[in-house]
Amino acid sequence: MDDQSALDRIKAPELERVLGHTWRVLDDGFVRVVDYLGSDQAIVQAARVSYGAGTKAVHEDTGLIRYLMRHRHTTPFEMCEIKLHVRVPMDTWRQWIRHRTASTNEYSTRYSIAIDQAARTDPGAWRLQSSRNRQGSAGVLPAEVGGRFTEREAELQALARNVYEERLAAGIAREQARKDLPLSTYTEAYWKIDLYNLLHFLGLRMDEHAQAEIRAYATVIGNEIVRRWCPIAWQAFKDYHLNSLTLSALEIQVIRRLSGGDRDGARRLAEEFGWLATRDGKLRRNRERAEAWRKLRDLGIDPPWPE
Repeated sequence: MDDQSALDRIKAPELERVLGHTWRVLDDGFVRVVDYLGSDQAIVQAARVSYGAGTKAVHEDTGLIRYLMRHRHTTPFEMCEIKLHVRVPMDTWRQWIRHRTASTNEYSTRYSIAIDQAARTDPGAWRLQSSRNRQGSAGVLPAEVGGRFTEREAELQALARNVYEERLAAGIAREQARKDLPLSTYTEAYWKIDLYNLLHFLGLRMDEHAQAEIRAYATVIGNEIVRRWCPIAWQAFKDYHLNSLTLSALEIQVIRRLSGGDRDGARRLAEEFGWLATRDGKLRRNRERAEAWRKLRDLGIDPPWPE
C-alpha cells in the first residue's frame, strides 16, 4: 500500500450523485446532504486498521460489517460522518435536538427574520390522544371535523405572523419580537453526526411509536440517504435492529415453556413476573406484558394471556 492510496478520499458513488439534492418532507420541510466522510469502506478500514483496498472480496467486507453490527462493535461506524441541511418545524426540532451526539448550528431568529412558513395540518390528519400512552396518539378526527381546526390553525398562524411583523416594523428587537411565533414555524439547521449515532437516532425516530412528523424526516434520512451512503451497514442495521426482535430473559423462559407445549406453565411464569396482576377483577395495565404479547404474535405464537 503506497502513501498516496492511504490518503485517497473514500467516496460513496451513489451518495455523490445526490449531494445537494432536496428531499421534501411534510408541507415545506426538506433534507439535503451537504457533505460526508467515509462509507462502508471506511468502516472496514477502521476495523482492520489498514486500507487494504482491493485485497478483500466484497463478501468478506459485507461479512465484517455485519459482524460488527451484530456484536455492537461501534467504533468503526464512528469513522463515517455526514452533514445535513434540514428545514423542520420548531416543535419537531425540539425532539430532534434532544439527540445530543451531533454538532448543530441552527438558523437564528435573534439575527435574522423568522422563516415565513409554518407547518399546516390537513383536515384528515388531526390525531387523537391515545388512551394508553400519554405522549402518543391513536386514530384521527374525521376530516369534516378536522377541517374546522385546519381553518383555525391558518387563522392563528397568520395572526402570529402579522403581530411579529408589526413589532419588527416598530423597531422592536428581533430577539423579543419572535416570542409569540407558533412552534409550527419552520427553522433550518446544519446537523453533522457520525454513522453510529445517526443509526441510533434512526432506530428511535423510525419506530412506529415515534411522532409522525419526525418519523417522516427519519424515514427519508434512512431510506434515501444512508441507503446510498453506506448500503452494507444500512442493510445490516435493518436486519439486526430495525426489523429484529430483542427478547428478555423473562420472555425466553416463557417461550421455552410454550415451545414445549406447557401453556399453563407459561401463564404461571407470567403471573410470577407480575404481568397478570388484577384490580377489581380486571387485568391491570402492564407494558412489559403487552410488549411480550406482541413479540409472541410476531413469532407466530399464540400468547397464553390477553394483551
